[in-house]
Amino acid sequence: MTIRVFNPLVPATRLRGEMDRLFSDLAANLPWPGWLAETGASAFPALNVWEDEQCLYAEAELPGMQMDDLELLVVGNELTIKGERKAGEEDEAVYHRRERGVGAFSRVVRLPVEIDANKVEARLQDGVLTVKLPKAEAARPRKIEVKCVTK
Repeated sequence: MTIRVFNPLVPATRLRGEMDRLFSDLAANLPWPGWLAETGASAFPALNVWEDEQCLYAEAELPGMQMDDLELLVVGNELTIKGERKAGEEDEAVYHRRERGVGAFSRVVRLPVEIDANKVEARLQDGVLTVKLPKAEAARPRKIEVKCVTK
């Protein structure tokens, strides 16, 4: 037997998540990769998010960055990754091709459940940021004991 608490915002939250996914998929499948940069709708850093019963995990590609260049924030069910990729010493150079962006960035990801912000862990290794986001106690699955009542 499953007991569910009615929350009138759940359908709206699901719709928002589906719309976010739809537009992310649309942008990812455009025929020319430069479109995102041309429109200013960048999706840096590239990000994977997955979960198990206890935690969500986020993995972001941040080549050449240090932890001092990054700021991570968790509020409710949102993860924010902020940072700044500094320009190299070759600023005076004449570029023939420049695909690696420089400057400040911010990526906000709405997560499917509330997070226990006090237990979040992050590490940066070989240009990959891995964030472990423990689910809030209320968001974790709980096994409910069913009692048999006899007359």
